[in-house]
Amino acid sequence: MAIILDGENLTIEKLVQIARYNEKVQVTPESLEKIKANRKMLEEKINAREVMYGVNTGIGEFSEIVLTDEQVQRFQRYLIYNHAAGIGEPMPIEYVRGAIASRINVHVKGYSGCRPEITLTLVEMLNKGVTPVVCQKGSVGACGDLAPMSQIALLLMGEGEAFYNGERLPGRVALERAGIKIPGLEARDGLASINGSNFITAISALQIYDINRWLKQAEIAAAMSLEALLANLKPYDVRLHQLRGFPGAIRSARAIMKCIEGSDLQTGKLKSKVQDAYSMRSTPQVIGAAHDALRWAKEQVEIELNGVADNPIFLTEEKLTLTGANFQGSPVSLPMDMVGAAVTMVSVLSERRLNRLLNPALSVGLSPFLTKDPGFFSGFMLSQYTADTLIVEQRILSNPASIQSIPAAADQEDFVSMGMNTVWKNAQILDNAYGILGIEFMAAAQALYLRNFKHGKGVETAIKVIRKYVPPLDEDRPLYPDHNTMKELVKSCEILEAVEKEIDGLE
Repeated sequence: MAIILDGENLTIEKLVQIARYNEKVQVTPESLEKIKANRKMLEEKINAREVMYGVNTGIGEFSEIVLTDEQVQRFQRYLIYNHAAGIGEPMPIEYVRGAIASRINVHVKGYSGCRPEITLTLVEMLNKGVTPVVCQKGSVGACGDLAPMSQIALLLMGEGEAFYNGERLPGRVALERAGIKIPGLEARDGLASINGSNFITAISALQIYDINRWLKQAEIAAAMSLEALLANLKPYDVRLHQLRGFPGAIRSARAIMKCIEGSDLQTGKLKSKVQDAYSMRSTPQVIGAAHDALRWAKEQVEIELNGVADNPIFLTEEKLTLTGANFQGSPVSLPMDMVGAAVTMVSVLSERRLNRLLNPALSVGLSPFLTKDPGFFSGFMLSQYTADTLIVEQRILSNPASIQSIPAAADQEDFVSMGMNTVWKNAQILDNAYGILGIEFMAAAQALYLRNFKHGKGVETAIKVIRKYVPPLDEDRPLYPDHNTMKELVKSCEILEAVEKEIDGLE
């Protein structure tokens, strides 16, 4: 069933379905009527020669230059040409599809002034699998993602390149094979196709979806390590966190205890310390803080997905043109900078629990580096090296991009969000996080293999999934295949899905 894009109800989950799983989209007749009425009003203003930014004026530093009637007809083409100025390898297809869906959802609100043919062509491109080739780099996140969005707009003129049925083709060829009519660009159409932070928003939406699932797996890994380290479980009593009041910590403590429920540690058959180190007893507070940061970011991104991210905007009833900066990416780049730092923070916590599993002075009786023959074998000693180097890279990348503005366009665009830098560094932070958590999973499974007691239902389920791919370390072997396998396992969310299936009420 197609997802309706009406400018009001696009969620992160729906965008993931469109971008990643090729769900078809549809716009309502009501939305098309809004677009048509708005366009009619704009054409009346054009015919009356009202001066409007980006319609019959230049853009940026050239905004004070008024175009002739003949130039108005040709301007949109050259606007797209000069803005299609990115660099680098093609973006993942899901990023481009997400940006197109995001842009359609702006148009259907009826304030952008474009012809309905522009919006409907973008709908057809999604539904028929024509994905523009878009360079990864070039956007500064205001006036929107101009460079990458312009490579999408090139197809509206039958130019540029596109992926279609697994081939990289000239844009015109891809559209012809898909049976999509080329609409061309008339007054306003070009700027209405590019003037928003749609790539930043779409990529952020995909990352929020993935990071949420990664955080849930961080709780499962924590439960395994806590069992292996014979943790005192009082810090996971949900009443403790309810008294403080942070919702992320409450749900994190509850999820971890659900995984441990039924183990000999939880039923009191095993002795634990009076009080554990911070990396053990602070886990709900730390992962919970990341959940809370992610919640704010999700709110911001979903507001943006359903907002009027354009400039200028045209109010149909009032017959009014408003020029502003609704393309500015800062409302998304700032929370996403925080989310990147939150993933790094939880990764550091994971590595600290890994350290306690490996260090015989801290592991409560586990053999050094989780090997059966310490000294002759080194066990997981070098796994910690790998986790550490990934974390250092995460720390470097956690420097916020949203404060890194460099003025452009002769200082007309003198503050920009750099939100594209935010999402690219977050992509690498998350990629590293999959590897770090995979190593903790692997080490915790080994530690529990060396212990001899009943594990919690969620913990036992996670171990069974891990053992489908990585055997216990009875003697040293090259670990890089295991590291890469575990990274992909975490990325696949197979552990999460198995545990959620097994445990009722796991958040």
